[in-house]
Amino acid sequence: MAALGPHHTRRHRSGPAGITAVLDVLDTLDRLGPVTLAELVRATGIAKSTLHRVCVTMVERGWIARDGAGNFALGPRVAWLARATPGSALTAGFHVVAQRVLARHNETVCLAVLEGRDSVFIAKEETSHSVRLITAVGSRVPAFASASGRVLLADRPESEVESLYAHGELITPTGRRIDGVPELRRILDETRVRRYAENLDETALGLHCIAAPVGPPARVAAAITFCVPSGRMTPERREEMIADLWVAAEQLAKPGQLIESTSLTTPVRTAGPTVPGDVDSHRKATA
Repeated sequence: MAALGPHHTRRHRSGPAGITAVLDVLDTLDRLGPVTLAELVRATGIAKSTLHRVCVTMVERGWIARDGAGNFALGPRVAWLARATPGSALTAGFHVVAQRVLARHNETVCLAVLEGRDSVFIAKEETSHSVRLITAVGSRVPAFASASGRVLLADRPESEVESLYAHGELITPTGRRIDGVPELRRILDETRVRRYAENLDETALGLHCIAAPVGPPARVAAAITFCVPSGRMTPERREEMIADLWVAAEQLAKPGQLIESTSLTTPVRTAGPTVPGDVDSHRKATA
């Protein structure tokens, strides 16, 4: 249950009631993360019957989502606003950050968001190497199989992940079989601890991908991802890339840093959280 705190959305209310209700819901979910309908009522001051109707419509339109436990959270349409125009804040910020990463490593960098069971590329900066990932903005990969998708799924409630994958087999595009939801849950648990995910030969043979979340826990908006031919990946490069992804993701999540930071010179191992087996356990390419 979320702690509502002293700053209620209701004190900001103005304008037409319907529009205000929608904005109050979005503001509250952005501030508190997933909450129940009762918590939304307390936070917004909107009548329960009115708020229920508003939330049902917002769920149908994809602006918010509801998990198996009945909690409401921001939905995929919020992240998809980044796809509305090339100049949107998220994609514009991505290009600034990704160009720095590209200059340092010369490997393709992509930005992805979650839509249903897919990870969708919404922006990319491409390497100059002739051997590279060939993909287009708008391309989709199964979220459970991709590094970006695993980062995004790891931020969703377990009940939501289970409802997405409880039925049917989990077979990656290259034919690797994941042992159902239990193995996927273990992969996502590891991703949450590490704050990055990776895959090797799971979305395409010969491709090694590493992804980091953009945004704090429970509010991850996107994933920033390296897509590297496995023949160009080494343990040393991998370690440096993870560190730089953490820095890039942090800059992208805090737009003010895009101006203040001009390079990716943070030393390896200080760019993200230090956890047991973080960037040293590079042989475990299943997360």
